[in-house]
Amino acid sequence: MLFRATADAFQAALPSTGGLSFDECLRAYARFTREQADRAIRQGGESEVRSRLFQNALRIGRQFRRDFKVNAADVMRMGALVYKMLGIDFHGDPGGNIVIRRCFFSSYYSSRVCRLISSLDEGLLVGLAGGGRLSFTQRITEGNECCLAQLQTDGRPE
Repeated sequence: MLFRATADAFQAALPSTGGLSFDECLRAYARFTREQADRAIRQGGESEVRSRLFQNALRIGRQFRRDFKVNAADVMRMGALVYKMLGIDFHGDPGGNIVIRRCFFSSYYSSRVCRLISSLDEGLLVGLAGGGRLSFTQRITEGNECCLAQLQTDGRPE
């Protein structure tokens, strides 16, 4: 689902993952997103790609919210589950504060690629929360020990 949403956002062909293990798929996804993001940055298409990444991930977050009946108290727990599968050590509190101490993708991404790809994080978490805004204040890819972000919700159902 994530691979399809990302390929669609980059308007790129979906790479074949047939016969790959989960870990191999994760590495292939990291390489694919890095290459596509680098291309979008070089070609000046960041803004359009950022919007499509956000919208596609927003749909996934909303679907998870519906399918798993995620309420406000569940958003950070669901986020932690999703990110654990992606090799990301995600910790969020009820106030919307997020700390990421380890990120599988940080060894693949430059800070600029990370900023672009994090549009997926924004869309997914806003979709899970039923609205709001995610903003990062620091990132591992910028030389920090951890990523810090804040999920601000408006408190109204979607």
